[in-house]
Amino acid sequence: MEKRDYYEVLGVSRNATSDEIKKAYRRLARKYHPDANPNDKDAEAKFKEISEAYVVLSDPEKRANYDRFGHAGVDGQGFGGFDFGDFGGLGDIFDIFFGTGGRTRRRAGPERGADIRTDIEITLKEAAFGVEREVRVPRIETCSTCGGSGAAVGSRPKTCPACAGTGEVQFAQSTIFGRIVQSRTCDRCRGTGQIIEKPCPTCRGTGSVRKTRSIKVKVPPGVDNGSRLRIAGEGEAGTRGGPPGDLYVYIHVKQHNLFRREGDDLICEIPLSFVQAALGAEIDVPTLEGVEKLKIPEGTQPGTVFRIRGKGIPHLNGFGRGDQHVRVKVIIPGKLSERQKELLREFARLGDGEPVQGRGHTGDKSFFERMKDAFMG
Repeated sequence: MEKRDYYEVLGVSRNATSDEIKKAYRRLARKYHPDANPNDKDAEAKFKEISEAYVVLSDPEKRANYDRFGHAGVDGQGFGGFDFGDFGGLGDIFDIFFGTGGRTRRRAGPERGADIRTDIEITLKEAAFGVEREVRVPRIETCSTCGGSGAAVGSRPKTCPACAGTGEVQFAQSTIFGRIVQSRTCDRCRGTGQIIEKPCPTCRGTGSVRKTRSIKVKVPPGVDNGSRLRIAGEGEAGTRGGPPGDLYVYIHVKQHNLFRREGDDLICEIPLSFVQAALGAEIDVPTLEGVEKLKIPEGTQPGTVFRIRGKGIPHLNGFGRGDQHVRVKVIIPGKLSERQKELLREFARLGDGEPVQGRGHTGDKSFFERMKDAFMG
């Protein structure tokens, strides 16, 4: 019987990539595998045909010969006469149906311990200047009694007789390819390759115990809300001699009732009386380090922002600090005495009758003049 074109067998174009060929093969192999079609001779023949096509098209050299000379270029290299020991695609078949890829899994070696997380809450001042905190962390540690071996003092683990210390056992399975040797995790030692006849009473043979430790955490100056600190080696213990994991500390900064942080700058709002704003004054301004004097010039307008250099947050892992920005809020008194009202009316008369929207202290146009310019051109 004349062989069909290998590309036609797999249902791919002659320009198909290796990934496209592999995907097509896997899809067809699942459909026509004899295990999925027991006693179906047609499915078995189809499976052999697509496997033969994949043997050739998955190998760049064989595929090149096939493209040039057709089936004659790969005679003796197809499914029937090919040595499966050299078949790079055979592992794909095992992956599909047995999940092992035809490869022997070795016993696991040292494994790093898991990382752990803890969260702390600090004040804005502590975030600015740093603080040392003590946190309590539950974690898995190496058993100090047995040193992690899991065996009682005076004894030691023995090599598992079932798997000879490999952590896995082999079994044979008959397939259409012949007799195939597969491997699975040893049930007796659970893949460790060792048997503990006298378990450690402290850890019950596991080699590890759960404890809660107090760990000092140094929070550096300049951290912000959501910052993460890494403390190497303070995570959970590794297994089979592996290194411990790390501890990650997540920072949460409490909201301050006066300051708002923007990057490394601090923003605050300070009330002024309209007399202070009009005549000028020297006021006390709170900072994270105490009180600073700030000179308010006469004629200061509501919403004016003053800057106090170097009173913000220190730069994290760097030099210098941000600034503090002070926004003034002019407070208008809600109740006035008759004498105060009289003085304000006198003030208004002296100000050309424009007590609210008159000329500013800089001599610019009045509010009404600017409105007229805007609408009348």
